[in-house]
Amino acid sequence: MSMKANTRQVDSVTVIDVSGRITLGEGCAQLRQLIRDHLSKGNKNILVNLGDVSYIDSSGIGELVSAYTAVSNQGGQLKLLNLTKKVHDLLQITKLYTVFDVRDDEAEAIGSFAKQAGA
Repeated sequence: MSMKANTRQVDSVTVIDVSGRITLGEGCAQLRQLIRDHLSKGNKNILVNLGDVSYIDSSGIGELVSAYTAVSNQGGQLKLLNLTKKVHDLLQITKLYTVFDVRDDEAEAIGSFAKQAGA
């Protein structure tokens, strides 16, 4: 199963619901393009919901890091939501868990953007 993504807007936050596999090739390119499109529209608060991601490889992890950097360079924030155990373990092993703001509750994650913007 390849990667699929649906986007929705909740207040000032763009939520990207990702499902399937984020792997070298199509999945990474699709995610990269989606993030870049939102940045070009001025959407700088991005929450990536990984709850339905069945597999992510090193290229997928690299793409998340690249997206995080691109959003940060534009003055925005990229956060991760609903990590599966596999993705969580992978971020722990690579020490990237300390880089990303990872949340388990969508409402709380969306609220955290407003708090940080106002701080």
